Amino acid sequence: MSLGLATERTKEAVEIDPMVEFKKGVELLKNDYPKKAVVRLRRAFECDQHNPYYISFLGLSIARAHRKWVQAYELCEIAVQLKPTEIQFHLNLGEVYASAGLREKALDKLDDALERFGDDFRLKQARSKVENRRNPIFPFFRREHFLNRELGRLRHRALKGLGK
Repeated sequence: MSLGLATERTKEAVEIDPMVEFKKGVELLKNDYPKKAVVRLRRAFECDQHNPYYISFLGLSIARAHRKWVQAYELCEIAVQLKPTEIQFHLNLGEVYASAGLREKALDKLDDALERFGDDFRLKQARSKVENRRNPIFPFFRREHFLNRELGRLRHRALKGLGK
């Protein structure tokens, strides 16, 4: 006769594998489930609070899910300090600052990373996303409207050709 005690013991005996939690958390972030990612990444972080990967991605997920900017960029800053040679940590930090509305700070951090790592495509791409954008061609349409997108691309190519 089972009283359910055996299942409780097996649940307690199951160890949390922080690497599995981390990988699932990053996958959830990639698939735009930041609230679910926070849970997984927090578990990984609680298992190893000195792992800069867990710290950085936890900060990013907190920023996306809960918009707790200070907590998020402090975590990302710590990760960059722990392992300054990891480009992804700089990208995460830049995204958090940009999401918090701190564009200048995000640009500064990304510029510092570009100086450190040279012309890395991911850093250049992240920087271009943070830079101020021009106004839409037709302000009465949304930015995503196909006329604004296509004419904006044409304007970009024309201005690039002129050297501006």
